[in-house]
Amino acid sequence: MAEGEVLCIIGPSGSGKSTFLRCINQLERVDRGAIWLNGELIGFRREGDALHELSDAELARQRLLCGMVFQRFNLFHHQTALQNIIEGPITVQRRSRAEAEEEAMTLLARVGLADKCNAYPIELSGGQQQRVAIMRALAMHPKLMLFDEPTSALDPELVSEVLNVMRDLASSGMTMIVVTHELGFAREVAHRVAFMDEGRVVESGPPEELLERPAHPRTQEFLARVL
Repeated sequence: MAEGEVLCIIGPSGSGKSTFLRCINQLERVDRGAIWLNGELIGFRREGDALHELSDAELARQRLLCGMVFQRFNLFHHQTALQNIIEGPITVQRRSRAEAEEEAMTLLARVGLADKCNAYPIELSGGQQQRVAIMRALAMHPKLMLFDEPTSALDPELVSEVLNVMRDLASSGMTMIVVTHELGFAREVAHRVAFMDEGRVVESGPPEELLERPAHPRTQEFLARVL
């Protein structure tokens, strides 16, 4: 996919959508095929015709290319919103605390949570926690943002506040892969939509084409059930 592109992946539960994201971020091992990110082979080093698994340090470096936002927020519950955001930049990227805190406050202000900087996750709504989680990923300056059904754990009235943050990211030119059941969001924001079933991409195309005029019978069946 191109830099700045937004790809939304849809499909039934168990179709491999989340596993695909985890393979990109190397939380799952790829045993067939290959993934390139930013022109670099992920997880392996090629020497002639042979592939060699990367060391843990090399894998960690590659993981910095991706920011990942999970269904269940995965915030550190013993840390405040501010502390959650600065943990990675300070611990992993060795940035100064002052620099990390300044950027974290800018990010929190961007999503309307500057006044919640000292709040712990238990003191935040689900939508607020997810907004902090998105900013935590963004603080690492990733080349690609991965979203694994980021609104599925939210009450319906909180979904829009998270989708609005993702719309803002998309409009800013962030490259994004989004696993989602929010077809309205996919229709509005995605450059391409891919439909997955049984671990493979059945078809993909522009949202107005795939969502309105799907070519594959399995895609047609899925959309008829969910729309």
